[in-house]
Amino acid sequence: MLGKIALNYSPNFTTKKRIKKNIKHLIFHYTGMSSESKAIKRLIDENSKVSCHYFIKRNGQIILMVPDLYIAWHAGQSNWNKENSLNRNSIGIEISNKGHQFGYQKYSKAQILSLINLSKYLIKKYNIKKNNVLGHSDIAFDRKKDPGEKFPWKLLARKGIGIWHNINQKKLRKFRKQKIYHDDKKKIKNFFRKIGYFTNNLSNRSYLKLTKSFQRRFRPELVNGNIDKECVIIAEKLSKLYS
Repeated sequence: MLGKIALNYSPNFTTKKRIKKNIKHLIFHYTGMSSESKAIKRLIDENSKVSCHYFIKRNGQIILMVPDLYIAWHAGQSNWNKENSLNRNSIGIEISNKGHQFGYQKYSKAQILSLINLSKYLIKKYNIKKNNVLGHSDIAFDRKKDPGEKFPWKLLARKGIGIWHNINQKKLRKFRKQKIYHDDKKKIKNFFRKIGYFTNNLSNRSYLKLTKSFQRRFRPELVNGNIDKECVIIAEKLSKLYS
């Protein structure tokens, strides 16, 4: 059940209202700052030029910063499934976490409970499809790592939020670090594209970051940028679920 939401409005949004049917994506972020108070201060500072719709504190409190029908500035340069600039058709949720730069934390139980309740509410209200529930690193893997490998995507998927592959972990694990060959390398790039990742004309460096983004979300036990047979199997299953 969605409880009381606090208000702390940010001035950083596009003033023209959008229509309800244009909201198609739900994007999860971590704050990636040294303290929660600094993160909140930045998101309401007009000079920062960044914001979000909702902020979830470590204690689970939800803060509304930009009303849903206005465009918050949270996604930046972004791509997903042939769409770009996802600010215009998404709702952004910032979850308080120091991130990889300042001491990446496990998300608190209170945060995840609030996130589940808020996400269910928004998904129902705007009819957001499961394949459009995303992390910042999904849509901007060249720049971002959040919400990171400690984010409980599998748990959220069980609650109807986002997609998970649901392949038996014991059977899957034996393929970890197993070498792949040319055909699989070609296949996985196509699988990435079908899932929704931007794959056009990527440099080797960007492709490495894409792979790590995929691993952070769907194979968080090992994030090394190396595509092994386990990654190929997961990506193939997901390419069918996202189609």
